[in-house]
Amino acid sequence: MRYFIELSYNGSAYHGWQYQPKAISVQEVLERALSTLLKTPVSVMGAGRTDTGVHASQLFAHFDFNEVLLDGNFIFKLNSFLPKDIAVHNIFRVKDDAHARFNALSRTYLYRITLEKNVFTFNDTFYVKQDLDIEKMNEASKILLDYKDFQCFSKSNTDVKTYYCNIMKAAWVTENNELRFTIQADRFLRNMVRAIVGTMVNIGLGKTTIDDLHAIIKSKNRSEAGFSVPAHALYLTKIEYPDDIKL
Repeated sequence: MRYFIELSYNGSAYHGWQYQPKAISVQEVLERALSTLLKTPVSVMGAGRTDTGVHASQLFAHFDFNEVLLDGNFIFKLNSFLPKDIAVHNIFRVKDDAHARFNALSRTYLYRITLEKNVFTFNDTFYVKQDLDIEKMNEASKILLDYKDFQCFSKSNTDVKTYYCNIMKAAWVTENNELRFTIQADRFLRNMVRAIVGTMVNIGLGKTTIDDLHAIIKSKNRSEAGFSVPAHALYLTKIEYPDDIKL
């Protein structure tokens, strides 16, 4: 039987979601906890892989188990096997062919920039000292929706077969002295969001123009885009699935 598991994690202590042979990952810790609790080896498949230091307020993964998990205390027990920076929120049965990665309709990320030095949020936000032009940054965000090929924002030497992504939403808002960038797409390339935000920051600073952004995307060259902003201010916030995968 296949189960979906919904979890969140603070990625500060981990080398991303996906298993790493010589570094700790969220996937490894979750698999170890499930295997211990269920007394059998359990493998989990995540909806995607977050980079080192990136957080997730919502991530789904699936695993297979041959028994019905009806114990109402199962989530409580599983959380007791997990460290304080990983939390499981829900577990539910899905169709046997449901896939946490391939069935996802969209993924949404949030990037947080603080406009003032804050001793309480420096671990959660990226501090930019200079003034940023949010109107220009929002104008630039709209341009992203006109393109599909985002090779210019992808990490070099990646093994993907296509650089095409369908961006459904991209916008900046100001909230409590923070600039918050939300972007939703059917899929993301490695380092894509951080490279987009770095390019947007350069536009907000006046170092890059709106016209430049068109040329950057068309170049398909990572070196033409902006810097990669720090990972610690990036959050995977939502993953959407078709309703019919549940039993």
